[in-house]
Amino acid sequence: MDDIPFHELEEESTTENKVVITVVGKDRIGIIAAITSCLAEREVNIEDITQKILGEYFTMILVGDISQCPVSLAELHRDLNHKGEEIGVKVYMQHASIFRAMHRI
Repeated sequence: MDDIPFHELEEESTTENKVVITVVGKDRIGIIAAITSCLAEREVNIEDITQKILGEYFTMILVGDISQCPVSLAELHRDLNHKGEEIGVKVYMQHASIFRAMHRI
């Protein structure tokens, strides 16, 4: 651990209990409500959220804190995918540390 720069340790601790969720699909009423309700039921706190309509397509990216979530990441992912299927969107979820590592320059 001595070889890891302090700023990287700090970044890791800030993403320890975070997930990045991306939602994409044809725009319709209720997408945000359905996804955020699913997260609230599982005690996932939304820390940041952005959404955009691109033509007829909806996109949303959010960061959620899973430190109080009573279900596993696999169960949360399954539940979000199921909710996405119900409303006709694709839902992708990654642990924030993986997302950060994939997007590091």
